[in-house]
Formats: sequence, C-alpha cells, structure tokens
Amino acid sequence: MSTLKNIIIQKESDENVRQWHLNREQSIALISVTAILIGLFVFFCADYLSTYIYEKRLNQFKANYANVSKNLEILKERLAQIDEDLEIIEEKDSAIRSYAGMPSIDKDIQKLGIGGRSLESGKFFDNLAPVLNEELAILELDVERLSREVNLELSSYGAIYNKVQEDIKRIAMIPSLRPVEEGYLNSTFGYRMDPIDNVKRFHQGQDITVKTGSPIYAPADGVVKRAYYAGGFGNHIKLEHGSGYTTLFAHLSKIKVKHGQKVKRGEIIGLTGNTGRSTAPHLHYEIHHNGKPQNPLDYFFSETQ
Repeated sequence: MSTLKNIIIQKESDENVRQWHLNREQSIALISVTAILIGLFVFFCADYLSTYIYEKRLNQFKANYANVSKNLEILKERLAQIDEDLEIIEEKDSAIRSYAGMPSIDKDIQKLGIGGRSLESGKFFDNLAPVLNEELAILELDVERLSREVNLELSSYGAIYNKVQEDIKRIAMIPSLRPVEEGYLNSTFGYRMDPIDNVKRFHQGQDITVKTGSPIYAPADGVVKRAYYAGGFGNHIKLEHGSGYTTLFAHLSKIKVKHGQKVKRGEIIGLTGNTGRSTAPHLHYEIHHNGKPQNPLDYFFSETQ
C-alpha cells in the first residue's frame, strides 16, 4: 500500500523553472484546503440555484394563483347571473303554467329536484391551495345545482309544450269561425214560429241571410260526414270535428266537398243558396256538442253581424 510522501509542483517559463517541494503534512493540508474550497463553491452554487429555482416557481405559483382566483371570481359572477336568470325563468314558468291551466311545480318537489350533495374537500388536486380547492368544490356544487334546475325547467317546459299542443288540437276542433263572412243574423237559436206552416218549433241553429253563391267556410278542422240533398235541408253538409263537436250547413246552392273528405279550418266547403224547405236565400247553421244543439252565437268570435 503506497502512502503520500512528497509533492513537487513545478512551473516552467522561457526564463526559468520554479519548483515547490511539499512534504507529507503540507500535501495533506493543500489537498484538504482545496477540497474545502471546492465543497464551499459547490454548496454556494447549489444554494443559489435552489433559491433561484424556488423563487421562480414561487412567482409562477403566485401568478397562477392570482389568475385562477380571477377566473374563479368571473365564474362566480357568471353563475350568479345564471342564478338570477333562472329565477326569472321559474317565474315565467309559473305564469305560463297558470295560463295553460296547469298546476305550479310543488316547492317540495322543486327542492327535491335541485337538492345538492355535501361539500367534499380535497376532491380536485392535492397540490392546490386549500382555499382554491374549497372554492372549486363550491363552484362544482353550484354548477350541479344549476344543471338540475335547468333540467327541471326543461322538463317543465316539455310538459307545458305537450299541454299547449293538446290545447291547440282541441281548439282546432272547436267550431269558432263564422261560416260566412257577411250576412244578416235572422232566425236565432231557440223556439220560434215556423215561417212556412206558422207552428212554434225549436230552431236548433242560426239563420244567416246572405245572397246566393256566398262561400261557406269550415268553422274548424273536421271530416265530412254528409254532403248531399235531403228534404227540408236541401243541399246540406255535416262536418264532424272531434271532441264531440259537429256542424251542419243547410239550403246550399252548391256542395264543394264529398263524404269522408278532411277539411281544414277556413276551407270553402260550399256556396249558400235557397234549396230545400226555405223561403229565401240564407244559410241555416247548426252546432252540436255530444249530440246536444248549441247556440252558434256562443261560438262566433267575429264581430260581424
């Protein structure tokens, strides 16, 4: 095993050569001092680099934190605005339900539909600040709550839409359109003296005095059940509208539809005339609901007399 004895350090130049002779103790001292200096240099360099990297990452974290906090505030403001908008929608929903003849959504059902779950801390990222983690968890609950509210409103509007569609179909079956545009309202619904034999009878319809050849309009969507000449009615048409409604048009000069034909509200079905048991050109118009005669004047929405 070799041991350190002497170290010779030599420096040469053009003029001379210089040498230094170090004994064992001096060599150990030189090596020790050199090692210490190198160690100190490495230590300070490592300390400086770690401090620099730490401060750089800290500044980045602060910048990211500030950015996330700012975005969270923006999201909270937007969620608050959506919350306000949903309150308005809920008020309109209640009003529309009232107009449509539907009951309002029960408050207990509403709470059950939008109830949230408890706050779960640490669900997101462990390396986020606890405050941010909590803020994100609260925002998630708000988003889930708003999502459930929106789904509840969509379901409600779906029910309202279906109800309105049913009402539209039902309204389309009600004979609400005046069958002729002009004319004078003559013999009305109820008991009257028959103009031909002067006997008091129940008049099941409304007579409208109008010149021959005036167009007759279907008062509602329906199907033609009769369209032919028959005794006292002369040329006449009977429409079946659904929901128990039927209408009858008598004394026509011309029939423009046939049995089984579907007609739309406002479609011309015939022309007025003076056929059958009639003393002058006019339209005899009847409305029946579930087989019972109705006063046609109760179904005239037009102000034309």
